[in-house]
Amino acid sequence: MKRVILDYKKVDLMLTRMCHELVEKHNSFENSAIIALQPRGILLGNAIKNKLKELFNVDATYGELDTTFHRDDFRRTNKPLIPNAMTMNFPIEGKHLIIIDDVLFTGRSIRAALDAINDYGRPASVELLTLINRKYKREVPIHPDYIGEHVDSRTDDFVKVDWKEEQCKIWIITEEEK
Repeated sequence: MKRVILDYKKVDLMLTRMCHELVEKHNSFENSAIIALQPRGILLGNAIKNKLKELFNVDATYGELDTTFHRDDFRRTNKPLIPNAMTMNFPIEGKHLIIIDDVLFTGRSIRAALDAINDYGRPASVELLTLINRKYKREVPIHPDYIGEHVDSRTDDFVKVDWKEEQCKIWIITEEEK
């Protein structure tokens, strides 16, 4: 079974709400930065950055973080790993960071991101923004601070965030149809 659970109109509304929450907490973002996780958090990170600019005229400091060699499963494959380019062109020491990823499921990607961030310095605080919070199967005690939507799904389901030209649909797909 494959079904759309959120369409562009609903996703745009969620992005607007999350941007309001971010500005409420971080004001002008003068000591805050957005860090999108590669590869799937980048489109959401850019959408949040653009929405902050559109709604509040806020130019948030923005970077993209690759966690390839910080993942706990990177040595479990014989395929060569090719990391993504990093764009962290600002100091994070003492900054309030907002990590952005599209779907939170087990929490292992976020744990890897926290390890990777430590390589860059010590931030004042770290928060998590995720478009979809899959509430079951968490393997590490991580919970998002900003959530687009909570999704109840079975462990064998796959949540797909499909971005096309700034428009987004979110699907739930059973394992057989991945």
